[in-house]
Amino acid sequence: MWSIISAAGWPIWPLIFGSVVALAIVFERVWALRKKDLIPENLVSDVCKTLPQFKDRQNIARLESHSALGSLMAAGLSAFYRNEDVESAMQDKSVGIQNTLEKHLDVLSMIASAAPLMGLLGTVIGMIEIFAVQGSAAQTPEAIAAGIAVALYNTAFGLIVAIPALVAYRLFRIRINSLLEDMGDSVKPFEDLLKQHANSRKAG
Repeated sequence: MWSIISAAGWPIWPLIFGSVVALAIVFERVWALRKKDLIPENLVSDVCKTLPQFKDRQNIARLESHSALGSLMAAGLSAFYRNEDVESAMQDKSVGIQNTLEKHLDVLSMIASAAPLMGLLGTVIGMIEIFAVQGSAAQTPEAIAAGIAVALYNTAFGLIVAIPALVAYRLFRIRINSLLEDMGDSVKPFEDLLKQHANSRKAG
């Protein structure tokens, strides 16, 4: 492996760096996008049952730090007790949650897009070096074939980096969309309850 890397030349090092970064992002997002941590079971029903307790700001702060779903509910509670629009507050918070879930995905997408081009650049540089060499000994068919094979390592490695990065990016996008839909469905009874209380307060 080391002989291939050294033979491929300096253009392969950015690809190696990109592959390490992409792998780190994949592991980090797999850990961060666990549904049981983002959308804990029974949290909505527990908060609905103990709604008066959240007049205390400390309880709202604890709920906000509990999970992504908890932070969404905390935004609704804060708006409710400040006599603000609950739906707008929760929508604004959901945008922030989405941005948090999508953390580092732009970098992963950039690696997936740039890796094939970086590999192609390495191949072109390698081909230029091959044909720029002077002397009949260096221009034998065997030497040229070996040089082309080495140059193509860059293209191959670029695709090896890009394809898994692209697949991971698309899977993470699907996962995030699913989590956001589940979060919206889970929090709906809580949002309806707050709206009912808000309407009762206005009517009273």
